[in-house]
Order: sequence, then structure tokens, then C-alpha cells
Amino acid sequence: MHESRRGGKTVSPQQLVALVNGQQAAVIDLRDAADFRKGHIVDAVNIPYGKVDDRWGEFEALRERPIVLVCKMGQFSSAVGKRLLGKGFKQVYRLGGGLSEWQVSQMPLVKG
Repeated sequence: MHESRRGGKTVSPQQLVALVNGQQAAVIDLRDAADFRKGHIVDAVNIPYGKVDDRWGEFEALRERPIVLVCKMGQFSSAVGKRLLGKGFKQVYRLGGGLSEWQVSQMPLVKG
């Protein structure tokens, strides 16, 4: 119950890498397209927070996979995570501290 209020379990950058490598987790970057182009996690899909409703079908296609939500600092990932959990998604995670924490941890980013 507590996790659903928070919008999913918080994971560290290292745990995110393990989820992607071990369970083929999908990484969804909720930042706007301009920020996404400046740098994002390898293989992340950009679904800007403001377009989530328009692109809901992309989340539905990932229903059976773990989903890791990423935003700049963690605030938007929580809101989207709550919606996913409310719609019956079982494996919803949030990158704790968002992309800011990813960068502090000196993890790689892809530009473009």
C-alpha cells in the first residue's frame, strides 16, 4: 500500500541498470524532448509528462515488463507511477533523485 502512494518503488542508478540488464525493464523518460536530447539513459523512451495521456498506449504495450520512470528530480515519475499502479501495472519503479542522481553517480548519458 505504501509503495502505491509513492508511485512505485524507488531504485538507485545501479538498481536501474540491474533491472534493465536482468529483466529487460523499460526506461521511460518523462522530461520534455529538448532536455531528453541533451542527455538521457541508453535505450530510454521519451514520453514527456505533458503527453502521457496522448501516448498511454505505449505504456499498455509494456504492461508485462518492469517499467522504470525517470524525470529530472523525481516529482513527475511519482505522479505517473501512481497512475500506472492504479491501472493495475505490477512492476513500477522510479529512479530515486531522477536524472540528477544518475548524473551525480557518474552514469553514462546518450545525447541526441
